[in-house]
Order: sequence, then C-alpha cells, then structure tokens
Amino acid sequence: MTQAPLHDVCAVGNAIVDVLAPCEPAFLEAQGLTPGSMQLVDAERSAALYAAMAAGVEASGGSAGNTVAGVGSFGGRAAYIGKVAADQLGGVFTHDIHAVGVHFATPPLTDSATGVCMINVTPDGQRTMCTFLGAANQLTVADIDPAVVGASAIVYLEGYLFDPAPARAAFEAAAAAAHAAGRKVAITLSDSFVVHRWRAELLAFIEASADIVLANEAELAALFETEEFDTAAAHLGRIVETAAVTRGAAGSVVFGRNGADRVEVAACPVDKVVDTTGAGDQYAAGFLLGLARGLSLEDAGKLGSLAAAEVIAHWGPRPMVSLEMLAKAAGLRL
Repeated sequence: MTQAPLHDVCAVGNAIVDVLAPCEPAFLEAQGLTPGSMQLVDAERSAALYAAMAAGVEASGGSAGNTVAGVGSFGGRAAYIGKVAADQLGGVFTHDIHAVGVHFATPPLTDSATGVCMINVTPDGQRTMCTFLGAANQLTVADIDPAVVGASAIVYLEGYLFDPAPARAAFEAAAAAAHAAGRKVAITLSDSFVVHRWRAELLAFIEASADIVLANEAELAALFETEEFDTAAAHLGRIVETAAVTRGAAGSVVFGRNGADRVEVAACPVDKVVDTTGAGDQYAAGFLLGLARGLSLEDAGKLGSLAAAEVIAHWGPRPMVSLEMLAKAAGLRL
C-alpha cells in the first residue's frame, strides 16, 4: 500500500534569480532581442545586458521554483531540487525558498555562479528573457534524492532543464523514483524554443515517463508540429493521463486520457496585466496542487487560473498575497 505523501509536489528545475526591469520595444530592438523569447546567454552577455537595463527588482525565480513557491502560498507542502552556487545570489535563493516553507537541501556548488535571468518587460506585460544558467544546469543524477521524490504525490519536471544531458538523466532518475513509489510524474514544456530544440527527445520522454503534461498553445503546437489546437490536444491525450494547456486571456483547457473529462476553464479577470512573468508557473502550482489533493480537473484548473491572475497583476513571478486566502474567498476548496 502506497504511503500518504509527505509533500504534495516535488519540483526539479533551474534554480535562478530573476532581474526584472521595464523597457520599451525599442530597447529590445537595440539589444537584438526577439520580443517574448527566452534565450541562453553567457556570463559576459549577461553582465552587459544587466548594465544596459533600466532599474528593476531582483527576486528568486526559476520556473519550477516559482511553482513550488505558489504551492506553498496555497498552503500546500512542497519540495525543490535545483542547483545554486555557494555565493550571494545562491544564499538569496535558498533563503527565499525556505521562507515560503519549501524543503530544499540540494548541496550548492563551490566552483560556479548562481544562475541569473534578465527579464525585460514591455508596457503590454510581455516578458523577454535572457538567462545565464551558471550552476543551475549542472544538476545531475546524484542530486536526485529518491526519498524526497518518493514522498511526493507529484514530481514536477521543468522543461528548461532538458537542455543539458546530465540533467536529462536526472529527469529519468526522478521519474523512475516517483513511479517506483507509486507517484505521478508531471512535466512542463516551458518554452516553444525548448520544444523545437528537443522535440523528438521530449516526445520520447513524455511517452515513456510522464503522466501529466502542462503546456501553452505555442508549446503544444511545436510539440506536434500543427497549428490546429484540437489536433495537437488529441495527440497529447493519446500519450498522457492528464494535460493542461493554457491559452492566455482565453483561459485553459484541461483533459484526461484521450480527451476524457475535457473542460475549458475561463481565465480569472485582472484589472491590468502588469507582468506576465510566472503566469504559467503559478497556473502549474494551482493545477498540480489540485491534482495532488484529489480535486477534479475542472477545479484544479480553476486553482491554476486563480494563481495566474494573481501573479500577472504585479511585478515578479511569485505570489504577493496568500493564494490560500484567495482560493477560500473564491469558494475553491483545497
């Protein structure tokens, strides 16, 4: 008999500190950046971009790190596996994730620098990201703690970490440990550029090891090489138990195996979109916590929409108010 989980969600991802600043479209053009994109940069380019950016804010981030922070804000129990360095930013990341009640015990590196993501946000709330991964992409199989993974209802894998081969091996190890303990494995596709780079490998991993997939419309289209949403969703439904696909202001679509229990979930209204950074991450927090707690797909999707709406109404990728209180006020149970 499977034991009750100690954690609702254990996330594995790139441990990153975000630097967010406002910009005009002309700044992106001057810097040679594609609006809305995410690209990897080296330490030199990261430093040059930081010097050119407007004054902004620094906040612990990383996609999966943001998600477990959201799980914590809902009152859920979360764990995190990710790599930082033994430097100032690594200390900031560690402090922040512990402060929201997340279990985090991955040993830091002593010969690297903590990863940084430069995020420039245009007036329409769209974010353009340049990431220096540093220590973040040096996660290996040795960093996967089978006891932590096995004690979590869902292990959540961040697609951004799919680039380095050692991290991909760590994904395999985490998925194997989860399934050996009778737990579920979820993966987010993270970015259409990631999908374009690793489409065949991602599909193979999803078919072999994933129970739950989270994606946005562009990522889903890239995965199945079609702009027909229903066609792509049908393909996904054939290879996983559960899926959630976000569609921006149009909300999200959640469904089970072969499209069973398909529900369209409306986006929660927002007075003004300030910064879309972290929207997908927080949607994942609500959706995964809902699944971990045995909620219906529809109710899990509603928790995701609630969390996404909270985070896009302010700067930064993590909740600024209690998602647990917002859920209760909206009549959503956890």
